[in-house]
Amino acid sequence: MANLNGERIVVTGASRGLGRSMALRLSAEGASVALVARDGDELTAVAADADGETLVAPADVRDADSVSRAVERTVDAFGGIDTLVNNAAVGLLSLGKDGKLLGDVTEDEWELVLDTNLTGVFRFSKATLPHMLDGGSGNVVNVSSGLAEKPAPRFGPYAASKAGVEALTRTMAAEYDEAGINVNSLGPGGRVNTAFWDHLPDEERESILQPDVMDEAAVLLAGQGPEGVSGESLAAPAWERRLG
Repeated sequence: MANLNGERIVVTGASRGLGRSMALRLSAEGASVALVARDGDELTAVAADADGETLVAPADVRDADSVSRAVERTVDAFGGIDTLVNNAAVGLLSLGKDGKLLGDVTEDEWELVLDTNLTGVFRFSKATLPHMLDGGSGNVVNVSSGLAEKPAPRFGPYAASKAGVEALTRTMAAEYDEAGINVNSLGPGGRVNTAFWDHLPDEERESILQPDVMDEAAVLLAGQGPEGVSGESLAAPAWERRLG
């Protein structure tokens, strides 16, 4: 198992679901974790459940100034950043709407999903990478989805955003490989019992993956050194087999 003692990690979308679960597990493994999401009160509740050092750093991934402030607060508090987990994401289902045919998706809906899921990854990576370069190594973990490779009807904006994340992951990996920074994509490997699937019946929600599905893989990816695996996209179970 990777040793995360002394590691400094930022997790976006940390207030609930997959992000909350990963943040708590990373903290339990010894990392100092900056908790990022829009709702500071929810983040404070997460921090209260954490076993290790945390920083409540509210930010909106759609606002570059907000992102920069959260990154600078993290560096001021922890002295640097070793790993960034780009988890913050939204879909039409998580907005309380049904999936839509592409012709029925409004421009506002399209822009919200792409700005959060794809451009948000760009913004946080852009703000964080200089600090990893200063430290001589780092890990970026971009949370993806099976819909990036196998899109389903009525998930157009979400699938497009996650396909963009996959391409951005490979690009970043190639650009920063010689700097000792690993960049990879991590997916859950199926539907997860989060707000995204609130519309499902209770029995079906209980039968799908639970929010801790990516915890182990996140720990393994955050524990990689400068010569680690980079530019890969795998679901959580495959990462566990690869790095475990």
